[in-house]
Amino acid sequence: MRPRVVYLHGFNSSPASLKARLFVEYCNACQIESVVPTLSHDPVLAMNTAMSCIVRHDCKPALLIGSSLGGYYATWFTEQYGIPSALVNPAVSPCDHLHSQFLGRQHNHYTGEQYEFTEAHVEALRRYDRPHISDPHRYLLLVQAGDEVLDYRLAVQRYHGCEQDVQQGGNHSYDNFADILPRIMQFAGLQ
Repeated sequence: MRPRVVYLHGFNSSPASLKARLFVEYCNACQIESVVPTLSHDPVLAMNTAMSCIVRHDCKPALLIGSSLGGYYATWFTEQYGIPSALVNPAVSPCDHLHSQFLGRQHNHYTGEQYEFTEAHVEALRRYDRPHISDPHRYLLLVQAGDEVLDYRLAVQRYHGCEQDVQQGGNHSYDNFADILPRIMQFAGLQ
C-alpha cells in the first residue's frame, strides 16, 4: 500500500493552485498517494471535507501538508490525531491576527466562486485554534520572511521547538516550493 499525503490549501485557493499541482506531480513521480481536497470558505464545511480525507477507516495519512489557512487546519488535525504536518507559511490564530482583512465580499479566482465572509465564519474558524503545540517533533515549519500576507514571526513563535526552515525573501506563495518537497517527504520518512 502506497503512503498517503494530504495537502490542505489555503483561503481562496484550490487544488488548481501551483503548489497543489507541484505537490501532486512530485507525489506521482515518487509513488506516493496524493490527496488534495477542495476546501470551502466555510470553516465547518472545510474541516468536514478534510476530515473525510484524513480520518479514513483503512489508515491515517503519513503526512499532512498545510499551506496558509491549510496550515491552521493541519495543526488541528495533528493535535487531534498525531499525524505529522509540514506547514508552509501557515496562518497562526487567524481570528485574532487577520479576520478583519477578510470580512466581506470575497472572490476565489481559481473556482470563480463569490461569497461573503462573515463574523459567523470567523467564530466557526476560532473553534479550530490550537494555541499550544503538544509535540514539536510532529511539525516541520517552512516560512519565508517576505510573506506579504502573514507575519512569519508569529509562526516561528507558535511552533517554537519544532523543526523550522526560515528563509529570507520569498512571498506568501512560497517561492521555489518544488525545491522543498524532498525535505518535506524526508521529514515524514517517505524518502
